[in-house]
Amino acid sequence: MKMDDLKVGQIVRPLAGRDKGQVMVVYEILDQNYVTICDGKLRKVSNPKKKKVRHLAKTNQIVTILHEKLKNGDKVNNAEIRKCLEPFLGEIDDGKSEEV
Repeated sequence: MKMDDLKVGQIVRPLAGRDKGQVMVVYEILDQNYVTICDGKLRKVSNPKKKKVRHLAKTNQIVTILHEKLKNGDKVNNAEIRKCLEPFLGEIDDGKSEEV
């Protein structure tokens, strides 16, 4: 997967590490190989997890509210992230693109 495929506010699942299989959101794009992710619960906005892009399973879901806020540099709190991730805690269907 190329870094260009990921966007801020996109839902991802880590493929490696302690957080493997959990639902997270891309918080920041650091460079070509690394992004930071958080879920608002275990990984809070104040301490997001730095992950290699190749260790993430991308989904087609982008949380529009978070995407716009993060893109504009607005503050996002942990409660907002948890609320936006709630619908995705079940299985994610990678075949459909859906915006929240």
